[in-house]
Amino acid sequence: MKLLNIFNHYLERGGEAYAVETISESLSRVVDVEDCYFDSAEWTGPDAPAIWRQAIWSFRNPASLNRIREDQRRLRHDIWLLHNVFPVGSAAIYREAKRLHVPIVQYIHNFRPFSVGGYLWSDNRIIPNGLSGNYWPEIKRGTWQDSRVKTAWLAFVLGMSRAFGWWENVKAWIAVSNFMRDKFISAGIPAEGIFTLRHFWRPRQTIENNVERSHYLYLGRLVEAKGVLVLLEAWKIIERELRADSPRLVIAGDGPLRSDVRSCSERMRFVNFVGHLSEDEKRDALEAARAVIVPSLWWEPLGLVVYEAYDYSKPVLAAASGGLQEIVVDHQTGVLHEPNNAAQLARQVIELERDPERCRAMGRRGRLWLEQNADESQWQTEFLKIANYALNQSRVH
Repeated sequence: MKLLNIFNHYLERGGEAYAVETISESLSRVVDVEDCYFDSAEWTGPDAPAIWRQAIWSFRNPASLNRIREDQRRLRHDIWLLHNVFPVGSAAIYREAKRLHVPIVQYIHNFRPFSVGGYLWSDNRIIPNGLSGNYWPEIKRGTWQDSRVKTAWLAFVLGMSRAFGWWENVKAWIAVSNFMRDKFISAGIPAEGIFTLRHFWRPRQTIENNVERSHYLYLGRLVEAKGVLVLLEAWKIIERELRADSPRLVIAGDGPLRSDVRSCSERMRFVNFVGHLSEDEKRDALEAARAVIVPSLWWEPLGLVVYEAYDYSKPVLAAASGGLQEIVVDHQTGVLHEPNNAAQLARQVIELERDPERCRAMGRRGRLWLEQNADESQWQTEFLKIANYALNQSRVH
């Protein structure tokens, strides 16, 4: 099997880019893979195309299509594996696959194409209207690149792509959780053509060490959707109740709320904001953590930070949001709290502080869960089944 792996990098590199590259590397062990990457950064700065050209090219970019055609002519791929294709790749990639009779497998990392911004989120709340075909709430809020005009245009591109039937060449959709699968079925994707395939993980070799478990850890983007402000509210409650016995919270990451988080942490006795961490620094932070906290407010598709926590035998205190509910086993590998409920999260931390052995036991069960549920070879086998389904569907139609 020959596979063309297509991805448009976002302006800010995040977990999706890591997932796409890891998927490509893993698949290269079992099939022939060629990567075709585009980059949104190409359309920024003094050498960027004019805005009107960017608008047209997000619908159909001749340069992107020529590159893909050349790849297809040279290597004759059996399948195109698509992730994000906007804006530089362009919507016409779907049409081109249809024209060349190449089936598409679409990997679902977020809510696009049913959300312009990809997250069904704005103004500190979930806006699910795109699942029913209504992009207007996202347009009003300018959810894509903080621009109403750009959001309106991409909404038009997505709507017209569907109206023209370009998505029909997606013969299989891969959801990273049952939650995402259900949401896409509710949006109109046929249930028989969408499959749940959670990410795999390569567990590190466990090494016994005597590192003191000195803090709770937040690893993630500093944005409202990730719940970092709720986490800070929870720690205010903890500090008021436990005073000098309060546990320490370490917040690692970067994003639009950086200055707010820094300012708040400077006023709090038991909160440390450390910004972006290198890989070595992140390893040290995880090893010294008592637990990892994932207080997301938006519908997390899955949450690879949970896998990271389990890899280090750390329990996870997570919001019962999206796919997080499928990988954090409540009271077994961690504890779930109601999204946006700072008081409940604070109470859970306080309870764990009073029972450190329970905390360690949940971490050990998390590591076992990871080993049993995120095996790479099993993931490869399941992916090949989905790919063959797409090929068969293409032949039938």
